[in-house]
Amino acid sequence: MNSFTIIESKDELVTKLKKEIEKRAENAIQDHGEFRVGLSGGSLVQYVSDVIRSSVIGLTNWKIFFCDERFVEESERNSTYGCYKRALLDGQTNLNEEQFIKIDTKLSLDDCARDYETRILRAFNCSDGQMPKFDLLILGMGPDGHTCSLFPEHILLEERRRLIAAIDDSPKPPSERITMTLPLINNASCCLFVITGESKATTIEQIIPKSADIRYPVQLVKPVKGDLLWILDADAAKFLK
Repeated sequence: MNSFTIIESKDELVTKLKKEIEKRAENAIQDHGEFRVGLSGGSLVQYVSDVIRSSVIGLTNWKIFFCDERFVEESERNSTYGCYKRALLDGQTNLNEEQFIKIDTKLSLDDCARDYETRILRAFNCSDGQMPKFDLLILGMGPDGHTCSLFPEHILLEERRRLIAAIDDSPKPPSERITMTLPLINNASCCLFVITGESKATTIEQIIPKSADIRYPVQLVKPVKGDLLWILDADAAKFLK
């Protein structure tokens, strides 16, 4: 299923996002006992945190991963995990730190990426060669059409073997990051884009409706056996007819 929804207000966006997350979480917990979700950073931290703090059911059965992460200490403001930690832990929700599968910045960048892939495989009880299937990946998009830390014309768009890769030349600071690759992303049960802001409008106009011309990394997100959903605010959708 592919669908997109245009939202008029922040409250409406949070309500729509909560409904989708709760539906996916309930189905996953009923099916295999836990909800395995990948989160993104930036402006999405606020929206996702608002949803989780609003009494989402089944939180104790969540396992939370990161679609990409800056290679910085969690105490730094650029750390995606650090942002979610400050928003959701320390008694603010029923989540505990052990439910977050995070990167190890004590390792080198390349070792960190390999280690995070191993952590994901272990959390899914997969062996090497098996592909984890996330219940939900919540994705953002930059004005340049990048998602996760997969940037236009970057070599990582061609990666087919690794599930997690290191990037040391990100055009968006900080330059060092780890990211999910397209094979892992496209194996998810659902990829949900949440796009807000006028700066994304020109790119959105070229992506929706679907164009045969592949210009942006987001256009390579095509779940093999899953759903692709878009939630757009009015500013991001301003050029759509």
